[in-house]
Amino acid sequence: MQNAQPQDRHGHEKGHGHGHGHGHGHGHGHGDADHTDPAFWEAMAERLETEAELRASLYGQAVDWLAGVLGEDRAAAPGTRVVDVGSGPGVVATLFAERFTGAEVVAADQASGLLERAQARADRLGLGERVSTLAVDLPGDFAKLGTADLLWTSHAVHHIGDQQEALNALAEHIAPGGVLAVAEQGLPERFLPRDIGIGRPGLHARIDAAVEETFSGMREEIPGSVRTVEDWPAMLARAGLVPSGSRTFLLDLPAPLDPVARGYIRSQIERVRGRAEGLLDPEDIATLDTLLDDDSEEGIRRRPDAFLLSATTVHTARAAA
Repeated sequence: MQNAQPQDRHGHEKGHGHGHGHGHGHGHGHGDADHTDPAFWEAMAERLETEAELRASLYGQAVDWLAGVLGEDRAAAPGTRVVDVGSGPGVVATLFAERFTGAEVVAADQASGLLERAQARADRLGLGERVSTLAVDLPGDFAKLGTADLLWTSHAVHHIGDQQEALNALAEHIAPGGVLAVAEQGLPERFLPRDIGIGRPGLHARIDAAVEETFSGMREEIPGSVRTVEDWPAMLARAGLVPSGSRTFLLDLPAPLDPVARGYIRSQIERVRGRAEGLLDPEDIATLDTLLDDDSEEGIRRRPDAFLLSATTVHTARAAA
């Protein structure tokens, strides 16, 4: 999707802030010059899938809730159509197929390699007959999406220059009485205590400020970028829909973490370190280098105090019946 990464590529969102996300990534690659290039995301396919699987419990809660928002009967009915816009490797698309037992689920993304992975995942899980893929390059290809009973998009809208116009376009594809679900914002991710024994206490807060600055810079560089108050329920209402509730879902992995979660945190720290020059002071950069040192007892691979707490907020709105 032009100016929109896959998932939230359903990995994590916004590096260390706002819940894929992505994911789509979800670190999302904010600050990366090539984050709109499909090849960039395809090269990250394995990592994106691992990150999404790490958040499967969070996304599963969201999918369960959305079945209730849409209506259990409609969620289970044959012929119901669910479209995952910015599907990435298809982890969330397959969760929808498992929960919405009669639905046709469409994984829509720009990156062909990620769509191939999404279809392979569906086939492996025995869902291939109800999961299909769709190549879309947004914002130019909104018309390709067709009509959906439930349209889900996770941390993708903020990669389109005019976020309100993106919601307006998505709203046009909601069937009567159907639901548009937008995963955006949330709370800054946490994985270490305030005082970790090295460097100045409060590292997370300073990382948050740096991520916010790079995120704002990313938004400003998108062609056609329009600044808007990111009140998502109000934006959905302006798109002609009726807000039907927002809910925040937590990923809460306490210490001690397994190697997969530690590897994810390490990749997040590495992304921050890659763009930290000029945003963090030398002492904080040295702390990041220590956390990235796999041979150090203070490194994230070995620390006994590492945890993972993440929150993603889903906003929903309904089309008139």
